[in-house]
Order: sequence, then C-alpha cells, then structure tokens
Amino acid sequence: MRPDLTIQQEAFAGRLGTTAASQRRSLVTDCVPGTLTIENLTASFGGDLALDDVSLEIRAGEILCLLGPSGSGKSTLLRIVAGIMRPGRGRIAIGGDEVEGADGSVEPERRRVGMVFQDFALFPHLNVAENVAFGLRGKGRREIDRTVGALLKRVGLEPFAGRYPHMLSGGERQRVALARALAPRPLVLLMDEPFSSLDDRLRDRVRRDTIDLLRDTATTTIIVTHDPSEAVRVGDRIALLRRGRLLQCGSAEDLYLRPKTAFAARFFSDVNELPGTCRGGRVNTPLGSFAAPHLPDDASVRVCIRPEHLRLAGGATGICARVLGSEFLGETERVTLDVTGLAGPVSMRVLGRARLEADSCVHIEVDSSNVVVVPDDEPIDADRCLPEVTT
Repeated sequence: MRPDLTIQQEAFAGRLGTTAASQRRSLVTDCVPGTLTIENLTASFGGDLALDDVSLEIRAGEILCLLGPSGSGKSTLLRIVAGIMRPGRGRIAIGGDEVEGADGSVEPERRRVGMVFQDFALFPHLNVAENVAFGLRGKGRREIDRTVGALLKRVGLEPFAGRYPHMLSGGERQRVALARALAPRPLVLLMDEPFSSLDDRLRDRVRRDTIDLLRDTATTTIIVTHDPSEAVRVGDRIALLRRGRLLQCGSAEDLYLRPKTAFAARFFSDVNELPGTCRGGRVNTPLGSFAAPHLPDDASVRVCIRPEHLRLAGGATGICARVLGSEFLGETERVTLDVTGLAGPVSMRVLGRARLEADSCVHIEVDSSNVVVVPDDEPIDADRCLPEVTT
C-alpha cells in the first residue's frame, strides 16, 4: 500500500487486471508497447548544456513523468527521442532497435513514436475523424474507419467526428490529439505538458481519462510536466531534471520521502532547511538530533523537515517556539514559528484550525522518522529556511 502523500489529493491511478486490459487493447488500437532506452544523452545550444549525460530506461507499458523547472531540458529530451532534434552525443533505442547513435539517426516517421503537444497541434482544416486518421495514410479504408471509430468511441467523441477543432472545447481537443497520436499504434508516446492549457477542474477529469486510456492500452509513455503534484498522480516513476542533469529517478514515494538532494526535497513541497555538520553519524540542530549514517564526518549537510512533520506537543514538553503568525488554508493551517538558535522562521502545518495567538509560546515536536538529511549541495540563504520552489 502506498503511503498517503500530503501533495497528493487523489489516489494513484489503478491498474486493470491482465485479462481486462488485453480485451480493451484489442478494442482500441492493439498497441504493442516498446521499451525506451536512453544512454548518455548530451545536447548543447550555443555552448550551453541543455542535457548533460542523461540515461534512462523506460519499461514497456510504463508511464514515466519527466519533471523539472522550466529550462531543465525536459522538452529537449522529448524532441530528441522523437527525432525532431539531434543530440551532440548519446544513444536511443526503441523496442530494442537503435534509432539514434554513432551509426546515424532514424527519421522521425520511422521511429513509431507518437507525440501530443502542449497546444495539441490539430489541423484546423480537417475534422475530428480526419485528424485522427492523419497518421494512417497508406492503410486500407476499412482499417482506417475501424481504427478511427474505435478510438473516437473510447475517448467519447463519436458524435463529434464531423466537427472541426475550433468547434471543440479544450478537453475535447486534447482527446482528439491523444486519439490521433495512438492511431498509428506507436511503440512509445511522448506528451509535452499535455494538460497545462486546461483549467483546474477540467484538467483533473481529462488527466484521469487520459491515464485510464494509457493504462488500458499499456502504452509506453513519457509525460513532461513542471507540476510535482501531477507527476505524483500519474507516473509509475518520476525522473527529476535540473539544468540538464538527471538528479533522481524512482517512484513518487522515493522522491518525496527519500530525496537525494535539497533541491529534490523542496521541489515537491515547502521544506524547512536547517544547516548542520555531520559528526558520528548524527546532526545536531535546535530542532533535535537526527541520524545521518550515510554521510561522512565533518560533512556540511542540510536537515530537511516538511511542515507537516512538525506538530504541537502535548503539555509543556518538546521544543519551545514563539508564534509569528498563521495562515488558514482550508483543510490545514500554516503556522510560522520562531525557534531560538535558528537564523530564520520555521513553518508548521496542522489539520484544521490551530487558533494560536501571535507572540504566544508553544511547544513542538518533530516526526524524526520523516526527516531527511542531505549533503549541503547549494549555498543557503541564512535569512530564510523556506526556499522558494522554482516551477
């Protein structure tokens, strides 16, 4: 059972049983998922590294979320996999066949890669059915009609087959773009920020429907996003990029609960960062002493404590703190605290209303089982303990 993460407000997408999934695949596109292997991929623009020695293995039928701030190299990686761009160095194999490497590059149209763009890129002069059929040129009319009909039925757009893109809502255009990408039965599907142009309420519904279809067809998929909550909802695994480098790849639990860097920790939510030095496998801070057996003695470290892992202590026990203020957030309340010995305030999140008076003194405890200690890999601003998240 996966633990409930605070940034996740809906359950992880479930998987269908093998028999049901196989039956639905036969009704939709008979997709044959392929593995995607990326080895030592490097790309530069004007002397600046856009990708720096990135290696990934995406399993057949897996949904991988490529996550990172703007400019981290996510879209560049997608374009190279699709064959739209050439890397400076590296190798790519799809379904075991090399499509990019020392021996040359396979043309985009021969890679069996589908792509859904952020703006959907539908042909305005073609109706819905014609857009979906676009990648099926050269097939027999009967096969085209069967494939288009099955996909439109699966995405709920059969009645819209004769409409044109300007007559559709944003969610409907997104579904047409997905159906068009799946029609040629790609080995790999690439989706570049596919839900970012939709409003929040519509985005949740369209995203669920999209992931259901990708699960049903067992389509090997990379979804690019800058939104960590979206990555947690949809990805079997998450690959976190920063400045062209792959920082960490693993399950949502791995990246959220076991980040390897302070950047990875703070990217998923606010985090209190406390500087310290590792001695004897531990780090002492004004909020307590925490284990760090994986770090060498005298190493400069950061102790990362998420606001939800601070709590009010029962009675006059725990660490004394002064209330600086609070902010009601609906289901939770964020309380800002001053703790003696810290250069800046810390943030605590409590369920419901804490109703704490400013300047009042409280006692707090730390859930040490969820504290993460990482190397001090970036300069720390002594004036604040809650660095801003770059998205």
